Amino acid sequence: MTQRIKVANLPEFDTAPYLDSEAAIAAYLTDILEANDPALLAAALGDIARARGMSEIAKASGITREALYKALRPDAQPRFDTISRVCAALGVRLVAQAVHG
Repeated sequence: MTQRIKVANLPEFDTAPYLDSEAAIAAYLTDILEANDPALLAAALGDIARARGMSEIAKASGITREALYKALRPDAQPRFDTISRVCAALGVRLVAQAVHG
């Protein structure tokens, strides 16, 4: 007989350990941006900032650590200025691409 596993009993997946290179971070952000969801983007930037060290990213972006946690939580709607400063601190940039080739 197959034992059933309840979703509630599964550990929460953490992407941070897999974001160990610029290429991995860029691929992750590219996929997230395709979802066109500001809250998801904020959460993804939070994952990346945690992988890199939240204190380091806060210092490099000029945003307090507490404000950064607040701005990058999953239900946040951060301003573009915040997104831009965090991306710069992470060493990535958002690039516009034509939808129709």
